Amino acid sequence: MNKHLDIVVQGKVQGVYYRHSTKAVADQLGIRGFIMNQDNGDVFIAAEADAMMLEIFLDWCNKGPEAARVSAVTTTDGELKNYRNFEVVKKSPAA
Repeated sequence: MNKHLDIVVQGKVQGVYYRHSTKAVADQLGIRGFIMNQDNGDVFIAAEADAMMLEIFLDWCNKGPEAARVSAVTTTDGELKNYRNFEVVKKSPAA
């Protein structure tokens, strides 16, 4: 059964290829959702998959690519949105 997680990754996670590496891992694991940088330096991920795949994905999120220095990962359960794939989202335009 699929579940939805909102994940916030803190640390040195921008400018270290974190989003694109995470997309590659998500694609391998069949994770659907998106990833984007936030203004405060964090990275936000919305991820959907079965619990086991999400667990493996979270392990990756805690490490990230070689240049990243992850200091914290927080997760919140959310409602399934049934994403079709996993995308790297450019920062949303300022409202």
